[in-house]
Amino acid sequence: MTTENQAVAAGQAVYTKKVLSIYDLWVLGFSNHYLWKCPTARIANTFSVYASDNHLDVGVGTGYYLKHHLPARKQRLALVDLNENSLKTAAAAVAHFAPETYQRNVLEPLNLECAKFDSVSINYLLHCLPGNMESKATLFTHLTPWVNSGGVIFGSTILGQGVEKNVFASKLMALYNRKGIFSNQHDDYATLEKTLQQHFSNVQIEMHGCVAIFSATVN
Repeated sequence: MTTENQAVAAGQAVYTKKVLSIYDLWVLGFSNHYLWKCPTARIANTFSVYASDNHLDVGVGTGYYLKHHLPARKQRLALVDLNENSLKTAAAAVAHFAPETYQRNVLEPLNLECAKFDSVSINYLLHCLPGNMESKATLFTHLTPWVNSGGVIFGSTILGQGVEKNVFASKLMALYNRKGIFSNQHDDYATLEKTLQQHFSNVQIEMHGCVAIFSATVN
């Protein structure tokens, strides 16, 4: 296993069944509101605006946004994650959509062998990937072939530089980086914007506390 793959494995290994059982409460409830200063409702609003009836979710967590902010009507939904626990948890949360599931490392070619999608969500994944923003951009290279022209890629990420952090947020972010859960010490607005503009058009980024909420169009 390469060093990069080891780092990816470390970042996703934390999502055990036990951790996933408290994820919504700890991350989407407490951490977003009090530490990262970006209420989950802001991310959910972006999800509601851009998620289509032909949607791919990457880095699925517990499937919270899918469960609560996708219309109940019949639609195509697919899930991509390296962590089997996350895939199973999210798939169970949206079982009524009969989602396609793919266990993949997003820093490697996805080889999905399926029809393309009209929208892709990537929430709280970039700051967990190893390396700098340039190396993380491999994710976009691997996703683009699976998105229809004019489709939208959107999501959110916690930045480590150029954002105001209270003392608790600073300590927790530093701890997460030491443990390999986060790798965002050098992630900032400018490099995120530059990276998105290199791959997509109509790039939009909004900052809420430590969190960048972004959207972009696939050419």
